[in-house]
Amino acid sequence: MGILFPVAAYVRVSSRQQDLEAQKGAILRAAAARGDTISRWFEEKRSASTINRPELAALRAAVRLGEHKKVYIFRIDRLSRSGVRDTLGVVEEFERHGCTLISIADGFDLQGPMRDIVLAVFAVAAQIERQALGDRISAARDRIEAEGGRWGRPRRIDPGTLATAVQLRAEGLTLRETAQRVQVPRATLAEALSGKGHYKKRDGGDP
Repeated sequence: MGILFPVAAYVRVSSRQQDLEAQKGAILRAAAARGDTISRWFEEKRSASTINRPELAALRAAVRLGEHKKVYIFRIDRLSRSGVRDTLGVVEEFERHGCTLISIADGFDLQGPMRDIVLAVFAVAAQIERQALGDRISAARDRIEAEGGRWGRPRRIDPGTLATAVQLRAEGLTLRETAQRVQVPRATLAEALSGKGHYKKRDGGDP
């Protein structure tokens, strides 16, 4: 276990031009009203569009080590704006390691009688977010396939298909025509034929 700093605080703004002092002042007043003294600050000027931020990562590591038993934040969105799942993940991680998270400006207490309701709302929102992501992925797949593309990682060409492609090329079909005939993406076919010495990309287009 590292050095114990019972009460810590995390503050964040999105750009270097913004000031952290307003958040820090509000947290100091709230902590003092609760009889707490902030013994360690985690501060950063970074967007919350990603959960991967140095100071937040350092805070989470410290919580996992048991260095902090209480962490103050100004609002829950100071942790993350990259999605409810990320936010819920941090909240639950703190809880698992016995750390109380106190948000002073959200109007709810993550440790009070509304805790279970708040976390349930986060969990439902995360589920909705996952569903929305799945719907967007499905729509993208349908669009690509409707346009004649293929969804997913490029497939390997089996030996039979490759032999057919070699024969078609020998008969004078272009790479594009051959790819259409054997139903393999042109780039994938070109790579396979090149590996067998049957195709060499030339300047000026498809031979």
